[in-house]
Amino acid sequence: MTAVLDQILSAERRKAYGAALDLLATKLAEDEHMIGLGFPYVTAPDGSWRTMPASRSAGYTGGAWSHGNWFCGFWVGLHLAAYLWTLNERHLAWAKERMLLVAPRADDPNTHDIGFIFWGSAIPLFHVTGDPRYAGMALRAADRLRARLITTRGGAYISSWGPLSDQRGRRSSAIDTMANLPLLYWAADRADDGSFRLAGEAHAKMTRAAFVRADFSTYHAVEYDLATGARARGFTFQGAFDESCWPRGQAWAIYGFAATARATGKPEHLELAERLADYYLARLNDGLVPYWDFDDPAIPDAPRDSSASAIAAAALLDIGAQHPDAGTAGRRAEQACSLLDALCRDYLAHEPGHRGLLKCGCYSKSHGEGVASAVLFGDFYFVEALMKLLLPGRFQPPACRSDEQPAREAL
Repeated sequence: MTAVLDQILSAERRKAYGAALDLLATKLAEDEHMIGLGFPYVTAPDGSWRTMPASRSAGYTGGAWSHGNWFCGFWVGLHLAAYLWTLNERHLAWAKERMLLVAPRADDPNTHDIGFIFWGSAIPLFHVTGDPRYAGMALRAADRLRARLITTRGGAYISSWGPLSDQRGRRSSAIDTMANLPLLYWAADRADDGSFRLAGEAHAKMTRAAFVRADFSTYHAVEYDLATGARARGFTFQGAFDESCWPRGQAWAIYGFAATARATGKPEHLELAERLADYYLARLNDGLVPYWDFDDPAIPDAPRDSSASAIAAAALLDIGAQHPDAGTAGRRAEQACSLLDALCRDYLAHEPGHRGLLKCGCYSKSHGEGVASAVLFGDFYFVEALMKLLLPGRFQPPACRSDEQPAREAL
């Protein structure tokens, strides 16, 4: 893959991507003096960060579900990326300080988003510093995520939301869960415990059967029959309607199946990731950043979602990095760079008053939250992709190959 990147990373691209990371470091340093103990998640209409405490867990308020703070780990990860890029020790210090606030979430039993939280924070912190405390946090979180596995006669899947004693959450899973699986795959290697990998792949197989439509678009969420594992219904929380294709969900799926292919070495998962990616790219139509929902009837008078292409770019780089065909690997990396080029050219928030890195993210149009906004997860996956290109292997661990022997660590 190094030779492929040398071919596609022109001096112009390196300059643009480096400038984006410079902007990140500047904004992070400014924000740390303004946001107190809260963690940013979306920007308000005036461009300022909205924040919430890292401790806010997911749960039900009556019949309504609140996701809590699933963003907090990404803030830690962004500081680590800024540290690796600038070598400014204050970003490493901020990452460690912020991790103290995130760490208690490792024992949160109520959400699949524990994967997002610790993939973005403790795992890169351990990778960068070698401090085993961070590996221990991530392993505890992985144990919680693995415990959400629901077994049926037709297979097993990870319940996305709520306490497992609650049938509403127990029956349901979301496409977002695919992007939480890297925590399980990392834990399988770190703890030398294949049950983490088996849980992740079991979920991926159920997701393929229940979420992926014949045209390789995806549902946002599925409710299962608890006995048989059959799909009772496909539906959406954040898309335009149940049968629409929500681009960010499609990107989560590409990312998760690419991770599953890398963790298992099975070509069928890589093939599916590619088919999902081809669907995504074909639906972009007039640009490289999609509308918030591919099927919104209001298009072209609809907001876009820059975060979807940030996630897709990171996923395409993962596909390229493991593809056995050099030509296809180069094509996937070039597709990723094309998405990143568009984000750098048209979506970077250079304005001092706009505190996020990427403009025009869309957290949830259906709920009127974070529309035409910076969204923290969009910034994170954009930066993850840039780090894979400019500092490969420095920010996050590569997947272990079958001939490597990972260090064993107890939970």
